[in-house]
Amino acid sequence: MPDGYLQIFIFLAIAIAFPTVTILAAKLIRPSAPSITKLEAYECGIKAASDSRGRYTVRFYIIAILFVIFDVETIFLFPFAVRYKTLGWFGVAEIVVFLAILIVGYVWAWKKGALEWV
Repeated sequence: MPDGYLQIFIFLAIAIAFPTVTILAAKLIRPSAPSITKLEAYECGIKAASDSRGRYTVRFYIIAILFVIFDVETIFLFPFAVRYKTLGWFGVAEIVVFLAILIVGYVWAWKKGALEWV
């Protein structure tokens, strides 16, 4: 076996063992006394009015997906901000193109009515 793989297997064993041992230790240490009151859903001190498996409109999921997409896309701005001076004008042009594409997508979603709650 090549020596380079030994560190990977050790890291893999630790990565698997740590959460497993932690969960088992927590299960052995914690008290377990379930009751109806403890198993009830708690939200702002008000009893649940209905089952949590109710139906939601598709619009909610569209807005959630759009938020995730635009949020993840803006994460790509961080490396640009870190290397701003070394990228120069080429970097500025690239980020302008990136932001233009992002803004076009946002305007398209807005015009389609995907950002409306009602």
